[in-house]
Amino acid sequence: MLRVPEHVRRANSPDGDIVLDVRHGRMFTLNVVGSKILELLAHQYTSEQIATELSREFGISMEMAIRDVAEFLDTLQKHRLIEAHPSSAML
Repeated sequence: MLRVPEHVRRANSPDGDIVLDVRHGRMFTLNVVGSKILELLAHQYTSEQIATELSREFGISMEMAIRDVAEFLDTLQKHRLIEAHPSSAML
């Protein structure tokens, strides 16, 4: 399961999120779709569940949503804005 780590802070606006990596002193801006993905991660959605939500909410094909979510999550991981975390059900 992926999650936003403790050292990452978010501020929401109608246009998306501002994300601050406190540990590394970096700031990122996310559009509405990126903001929605982080919101769903915070609610413990899987990448497939996120793609389903985006497909429904933004009217895009499921194939496109799956590809876009995977690419975005990969980018977030590279910038250390999300991390793998064992599910509490697995403990």
